[in-house]
Amino acid sequence: MVRIVSDQKTQSIDAKESAAATPRRDIRDLLVRYGFIAVTVVFFVFFFATESSFRLSTTLFSMLKFTAVVAIVGLGVTVTMAVGGLDLSVGATVGMSVTIAAMTMVIYAKTGWVAIIVVILGGVLVGALNAALIVLLKIPDLLATLATMFLVQGLKLVPVDGQSVSSGLILRDGSVAPGRFTPGFLIIDRGAVGPVPYPVIIFALLTIGTWFFLSHTKWGRVMYAIGSNPEAARLAGARVRLYKASAYMIAGVFASIGGLILASRIGQGDISAGNSLLLDAVAVSLVGTSVLGVNRPNAFGTALGAILMGILITGTTIKGSAYYAQDVVKGVVLLIALVFSFTLSRTKQRHVRAVPM
Repeated sequence: MVRIVSDQKTQSIDAKESAAATPRRDIRDLLVRYGFIAVTVVFFVFFFATESSFRLSTTLFSMLKFTAVVAIVGLGVTVTMAVGGLDLSVGATVGMSVTIAAMTMVIYAKTGWVAIIVVILGGVLVGALNAALIVLLKIPDLLATLATMFLVQGLKLVPVDGQSVSSGLILRDGSVAPGRFTPGFLIIDRGAVGPVPYPVIIFALLTIGTWFFLSHTKWGRVMYAIGSNPEAARLAGARVRLYKASAYMIAGVFASIGGLILASRIGQGDISAGNSLLLDAVAVSLVGTSVLGVNRPNAFGTALGAILMGILITGTTIKGSAYYAQDVVKGVVLLIALVFSFTLSRTKQRHVRAVPM
């Protein structure tokens, strides 16, 4: 009898503790699902209310325009994260794309369309190199893409003798480069449909396309399965090597598109272009895993992460903050996302580093 009474008391205490814990769990789940979106809205409203220049449509579209390159490159990183990898060569690929575009038009005097085609092919080649190193040679993704990063950064300087490429460049034989950036190419960054700049449109289309590809196609769902457990995916019949190779080739293409926009923006082949994009692209991709509590790489999360960084950088710049405050802002955004993904979330993080297959 005493034991039965004791068991009943224990069950009663457990029930009360469970009932008390339920509201806390509900609040935590709400924070995990909508906390990052709420943070984005709060900062947007704050700058919108306190800075008159932030309210201008030109400011908002300019913010999205300059965010577009980081977001597009981040989308490519997101695809590699979906298969459990990470591409560290995207920043170098962007820089290479800028140099190739400038060489094609300035040194070889070709049209903007030729430059676009050559740059995209260059991105495909870098992606194929990464795929070969990871899939065929079985080098871990981080080490393989790190090697590619250094290789691309060095090779892009060889044909231009380490110089930035612009109109009037003096070539090795002493002659002047005959070409220039064509108006048709420059319009990639400087053109607009109404008030919406072309880079914002490209950013939006690629975000929607990447979301649909990863979430609503068989190929994308298999990529997620490989990222969660490559061995289980292989035993289920998935061609793991093919899917991983395609992810890195997509990342290469996206990086080359970002390079095209950046080349059109600066109007010359700046040899330092793209140097800072790697960390920014990886950061927005990691931030994206916390959006809506999905705990996996996703296109809309990456886009929102890039937009939040754009809001904070634009807002702090308008308020007169020093340029080095931007790195602090990026660190704060990433920390917030990590808290939502790891500290508050009760679900296991679904992104794991892929093992060589």
